[in-house]
Amino acid sequence: MTQTLSDLTLPISGMTCASCVSHVEDALKEVPGVSNVTVNLATNKANLSYDPQRANLTDMQRAVDGVGYAVATAELTFDVSGMTCASCVDHVEGALKDLRGVTDAVVNLGLNTARVTYIPGVVSTSGMKRAVREVGYEAQERSEGADALDRERQAREDELKRQGRNLIIAVAIGVFVIVGTFYDALGPLKNIIPVWLSYKWVIGILTTPIVFGPGRQFFTNSWRGLKHGVTDMNLLYATGIGAAYGIAVINTVFPKAGFGGEGATFFESAALLTGFIILGRWLEALTRGRTSEAIRKLMKLQPKVARVMRNGEEQEIPADEVELDDVILVRPGESIAVDGEVVDGYSAVDESMLTGESLPVEKKAGDAVIGGTINKTGAFKFKATRVGKETALAQIIKLVEDAQASKAPIQKLADWVAGHFILGVHLLAVAVFLFWFFFGFNWFFDPNSSFILSPYKLGEIGVFGFSLLLSVTVLVISCPCAVGLATPSAMMAGTGKAAEFGVLFKGAEAIEYTSKLQTIVFDKTGTLTKGQPSVTDVVTNPQSSVSTDQLLRVAAMAEKNSEHPLGEAIVHGAEERGLKLSEAESFNSIPGHGVEAKVEGSEILLGNRKLMKERGVDFSALMSQAEALEVDGKTVMFVALNRQAAGLIAVADTLKEFSADAIKRLHKLGLEVAMITGDNRRTADAIARKVGIDRVLAEVLPQDKAEEVKKLQAQGKKVAMVGDGVNDAPALAQAEVGMAIGSGTDVAKETGDIILIKDDIRDVVVALEIAKATMRKVRQNLFWAFIYNVLGIPLGAGLFYPLVALIISPELAGLLMAVSSVTVTLNTLLLKGFKPSIAREHKSKGADSAALSSAAVAVGND
Repeated sequence: MTQTLSDLTLPISGMTCASCVSHVEDALKEVPGVSNVTVNLATNKANLSYDPQRANLTDMQRAVDGVGYAVATAELTFDVSGMTCASCVDHVEGALKDLRGVTDAVVNLGLNTARVTYIPGVVSTSGMKRAVREVGYEAQERSEGADALDRERQAREDELKRQGRNLIIAVAIGVFVIVGTFYDALGPLKNIIPVWLSYKWVIGILTTPIVFGPGRQFFTNSWRGLKHGVTDMNLLYATGIGAAYGIAVINTVFPKAGFGGEGATFFESAALLTGFIILGRWLEALTRGRTSEAIRKLMKLQPKVARVMRNGEEQEIPADEVELDDVILVRPGESIAVDGEVVDGYSAVDESMLTGESLPVEKKAGDAVIGGTINKTGAFKFKATRVGKETALAQIIKLVEDAQASKAPIQKLADWVAGHFILGVHLLAVAVFLFWFFFGFNWFFDPNSSFILSPYKLGEIGVFGFSLLLSVTVLVISCPCAVGLATPSAMMAGTGKAAEFGVLFKGAEAIEYTSKLQTIVFDKTGTLTKGQPSVTDVVTNPQSSVSTDQLLRVAAMAEKNSEHPLGEAIVHGAEERGLKLSEAESFNSIPGHGVEAKVEGSEILLGNRKLMKERGVDFSALMSQAEALEVDGKTVMFVALNRQAAGLIAVADTLKEFSADAIKRLHKLGLEVAMITGDNRRTADAIARKVGIDRVLAEVLPQDKAEEVKKLQAQGKKVAMVGDGVNDAPALAQAEVGMAIGSGTDVAKETGDIILIKDDIRDVVVALEIAKATMRKVRQNLFWAFIYNVLGIPLGAGLFYPLVALIISPELAGLLMAVSSVTVTLNTLLLKGFKPSIAREHKSKGADSAALSSAAVAVGND
């Protein structure tokens, strides 16, 4: 019996660093029936697969709670109509609680409301309303903006406000702590500042509200983690701040307790360290949300309302309540609510927000329209063909979200390092303390030494105070926060940027692999060429009595039941000439070779030279003409009538407009370009010459395409396969990266790691450029994150103290830690300004055109 796994995305709250990711992943993996767990710090989401027979949501929530985090929930209030008694309340509550993802539902009969607590993303608002409707009542949202977009923004704004308040408190009081600490260095200002502000006990009183007010979050979070056997970066902060503050209090109240005395009161370290860490948190909250701006832009495209025709009347309803086959009216300037087909009217629609296509697309009866796009000029009616999660926009958002939630191999390594870092850092801090306490202080301490960027000497600090300072500094400076953010933030920005240009990466792995590609293999038909071949030549055998029209007619009748593009071209060519086609008496397709049929009592054999050779048909009289046509890049179909050579039909498939340009750009990126086709060698070579292909894989049967990709990989090449995603599926799956091109709007069904929505081959270049730019950012981010720790830890541990007699204070370590995280995030935000080479050239051409127009106007005015 095969187990059916379900996929699930859970929002996780309380995660702050890569070690949190590791703890949540481990907890979920231990739930029986749960597999493929991937937790992403940047999106605060856990993606997993589970067996509904063995695991449920409650088990998962309990596992996450058990390690000190929580599955985030949201609340929504519905106005419920139709309830009359207590049993109605029971029915509505029961219907809501039975939904997967609803954790609680409280229905109030007096107010006619239902307050639902649910897990965002697991259950939808429309699903809740439908559940209420199915038990005989109606539910309407009470509050606007309860969607995922608003919740995410609200959560970020709440965190920003909270850390902003904490920062104001820490800075406002911290100023007095600094003034009191550095009182002796104030010079003339001492005349206006009271001397009592410099007393240790006053500085201690001022520091206390900073440590237990804004700094309280670090102690509560680390305690919550420790209760569940979990260590994260909050523990680093709490240990550092707590040690500095605690020793300062002891040495102020009990100066002879043996902890360094009055010279080792580091209240300013505790106060400034708290302030700098909170500054880092505030800056992180300010910048981190911006890396996912692209997904919010896509979400904003989702229309809120639709104007539908029901019972002959026009009704305005929420867009998520549109049902299949509803007829929707769209006026100029309005958004199209869902995917559908135009039934009446004519207009031009701006699809740039989804496909990147800059020009509006004309729409008439029978044409498809995409939800989220903007109607420009005319008014029209269309019938809904895909609604809710099935619409193109919903599928694209889901793909981008999934890609952002996935992990690249490089990130898995970084997360593993960061996850095992915290305990190691604590052990290192203890080792640093013990070394300086028992050995280092006696060997190397210089009474005239000082903190970096501080005029004060450490002469009176004592062995305990000195050792403690270095130990606390190691704790603070070692925070792996930047390492945890380095990869996911860049991947989020990269996948979002790609979506802007109609390129959808299915996962972070696809971005990493795409950046390393060496060879791009294009399928010829429908990828490099338009896939709509037409008849160019009809050549009859002079030794037979068959005319050109007769030859084309019998060939068309043989191909009438074929679905092959070449066969369709012959049928189309015969119809264009007005030839009457009757049905074939029998028909047999010979994959990779051609067809055989019985037409009007004659046996027709039509296909390539391999087929003719196998059947013993002699075409020597026409071979020179066939070769001349093939050299010209045409595909020649050999036609035999009753086992005798009857003639040749040449079919040509025209190249797409930008094929040559795309190949040229790929060469500029240093890539080898290959073409794979079932055509014979001469035809394939002719096409390859026209576009500048490096390697031609000709006469390859459809089922052998994957084998050809394998051969290239055996040569040590990293290969991408670009095809239409239908008959190329095995080859797309075999390649390191499969790119499905021209998939249009039904993106969810596509095979391949990258989906190119437009039918523009240059988007392969766009995908490569964005992947390379993203991985560049990942490497830069990891460099900044790791170099900070590689240099910071030895510096904080006092490794260079014997040489330069300078040490980093804990508060400076806190500032550097904050700068490290913000550097990574700001570096990632630079990706927002990235434009692929094609977009940059279009922009410059547009600017040149505008300049020429302006110049022409100026000349005309003169």
